[in-house]
Amino acid sequence: MSKEPISVHDKCMAVKTITVDLEAYELLFRRKRPGMSFSQVIKLHLGPRKTARDLLVTARAGPLSPKALDAVEDLIRARKSSPARAPRL
Repeated sequence: MSKEPISVHDKCMAVKTITVDLEAYELLFRRKRPGMSFSQVIKLHLGPRKTARDLLVTARAGPLSPKALDAVEDLIRARKSSPARAPRL
C-alpha cells in the first residue's frame, strides 16, 4: 500500500515572507517539532491565549470522572497544608 506524502501547508494558503535575525530563528527552531511548520510554531506560542471562560466551556462539555474529581480535591487539600504562604505586605 503506497502512502501519499502529507502536505503541511494548505494549497490555498496565502503566504508572506518575513525576515528574522539568527537569534529569533533559533528560538523558533528549538520549539519546532517534527511535522510542524514555522507558522504553526508561531501561532502556538503567540496565538490567542486560553481564558477561564474557555476552561468553563471545556468543563461543561465533558464532565470529569469521579476519580479525576477526587484527585483535584486531594490537590486542593494538599495546598491548604503547604507551609508556603503569600508574604504579608
